Amino acid sequence: MPRVLIIEDDRAVRDGVLLALRRQGHEVAAAATGEDGLEQLRSFRPEAVVLDLMLPGMSGLEVCRRIRAHDQVPIIMATARGDDTDIVVGLESGADDYVVKPVRGRVLDARIRAVLRRVGGAPDVPGTPRTEHHGDLVIDRAGLTVTHRGQPVLLGPSELRLLLTLSASAGQVFSRQQLLEAVWEHSYHGDARLVDACVKRLRSKIGETPGSPRYVHTVRGFGYRFGPR
Repeated sequence: MPRVLIIEDDRAVRDGVLLALRRQGHEVAAAATGEDGLEQLRSFRPEAVVLDLMLPGMSGLEVCRRIRAHDQVPIIMATARGDDTDIVVGLESGADDYVVKPVRGRVLDARIRAVLRRVGGAPDVPGTPRTEHHGDLVIDRAGLTVTHRGQPVLLGPSELRLLLTLSASAGQVFSRQQLLEAVWEHSYHGDARLVDACVKRLRSKIGETPGSPRYVHTVRGFGYRFGPR
């Protein structure tokens, strides 16, 4: 039974989400502030976090950054406004996915289960070696670990699944829609920003030089491909 932490200041929304997720079989804890949420993160040890973007006091963005400083637990960001700028900033801060409130319990449950599947990495591709060496980057598919110049690279579930998906077919160009379906299990075009934000975070973690990436290359107007220069 997946453990989910909800950090939401609106009591009615918080209680509604808590009840809906319990009905879907989740073990749920809830916090009304960012500070309380960070405390419960340590004590409850959730497998996923549903984080309101607009919190009083410590903002949801700051909570997200603090979690990502030491923990790669999947984070689903909730926003009432659906504003593109807010969503992109939240995703670039480390969120794995987002939902726009009000959200139905079944929709949120599906997003939580999808993000938890990412923790297991990407499906195997026949013929793909278990350990891959790409210049300074080493990907261990069996152990789900990545190192760059001998140093461990801590990747969130979406970042890891994105890297495993791209590197399994090095040289192949993937459209944003293909990556959206493979990594996030979304089927609608409006969430291409999930892909772009995740690529940006991944590049920063694997030592890419801004404007001249070595591993994850942009194919203008289409998507991305993996492969050292």
